Amino acid sequence: MEINLGKLPFDIDFHPSNTLVAAGLINGDLHLYRYGANSLPQRLLEVHAHGEESCRAVRFINKGHAIVTGSPDRSILATDVETGSAIARLEHSHGAAISRLINLTETTIASGDDEGCIKVWDTRQQSCCNSFDAHEEYISDMTFASDSMKLLGVSGDGTLSVCNLRRNKVQVQSEFSEDELLSVVLMKNGRKVICGTQSGALLLYSWGHFKDCSDRFIDLSPNSVDALLKLDEDSVITGSENGLISLVGILPNRIIQPIAEHSEYPVERLAFSFDRKYLGSISHDQMLKLWDLDDLLQGSGSTLRSREAMADSDSDEMDVDAKETKRKTASNGQALNSSSSFFADL
Repeated sequence: MEINLGKLPFDIDFHPSNTLVAAGLINGDLHLYRYGANSLPQRLLEVHAHGEESCRAVRFINKGHAIVTGSPDRSILATDVETGSAIARLEHSHGAAISRLINLTETTIASGDDEGCIKVWDTRQQSCCNSFDAHEEYISDMTFASDSMKLLGVSGDGTLSVCNLRRNKVQVQSEFSEDELLSVVLMKNGRKVICGTQSGALLLYSWGHFKDCSDRFIDLSPNSVDALLKLDEDSVITGSENGLISLVGILPNRIIQPIAEHSEYPVERLAFSFDRKYLGSISHDQMLKLWDLDDLLQGSGSTLRSREAMADSDSDEMDVDAKETKRKTASNGQALNSSSSFFADL
């Protein structure tokens, strides 16, 4: 299936339990679509969420009842899925343009900005509970190790950070790599961190040893790896600047096979539908494409081990090496009040 969004998309997210997909566009719009195997996708909402600025980041929250978006205007907006009305808008949530949003738990999200600041928003306490000046450049991607409550971020400054939510500090930061780090996933049951780079190499870090990567896979692509999506603990789906979507094995490192070609333009984001039946991809061709995952993987030598999303994990028994990091002046966290368990009366 293909959906012509009409504008360049920056992010997509699938509803956690329904056949809905949301997209954030360069003109500030938020689009919501219903999709199905035997019907054309139907646009349910078109919300002009962020004025003249782009809608860079999109995430469903509150069990899919609302959508949170982030923008270069530094605001975080919560939109009701049923009505399209604004539940709340948090102005000046960051000191710089918001570049990324991810879900952590049912009641927390994390946001990253263009100056390297990462914030965690606790919806139960109705506040910003963590703020980390983790990087010198934009936050390109984040992932969460739920077992140990550690948030991993990668940045255009070429470093990987590990933020300890329990201790409220940047616990460790890698040495600077030669490349911008653009994407990150946890694999091998939390023992390996995989980062996509601007040069096309994949950097592999061992948990607890983050100062330098333990391995490099350089045979994937001469183009940047802009998106990573873990299929299972041994294989990852990559989206590259040349529009190619590939299935890659990790340890042993190998290209299992190219599985799709979105277009000749960069793949901006990849995401699974709630039941992992579809792989969603967006690119600079202004299209949202939904690929049947079974069709993509047929003959690849890789089986989809579970239709349920696998939670990234690590082991608390693994020590994280300590490293002093340069800190910028922290931006003050702003309170978030809750309605229907999230964001209201701001």
